[in-house]
Amino acid sequence: MKFWDWYLKIAVVSAMIGGSMEFFMIKTGFYDKVTVLEAEKRAWENSPEAKAVRDALNPWRHQDAEARKDS
Repeated sequence: MKFWDWYLKIAVVSAMIGGSMEFFMIKTGFYDKVTVLEAEKRAWENSPEAKAVRDALNPWRHQDAEARKDS
């Protein structure tokens, strides 16, 4: 391989950048914040209010159900 040293340098630099990004996210509490936000999002999506909003925003929901029954 002609440029193996070039590829090795790119791989090492990329690994260092990725590792430093992960370290930064762990130290700043990024994963904890994302976990809380995802839990809140899932809780809201499963709530009766969210179902009412989804139903209100899809006026063709009854037609879709009928089309599925017919096919």
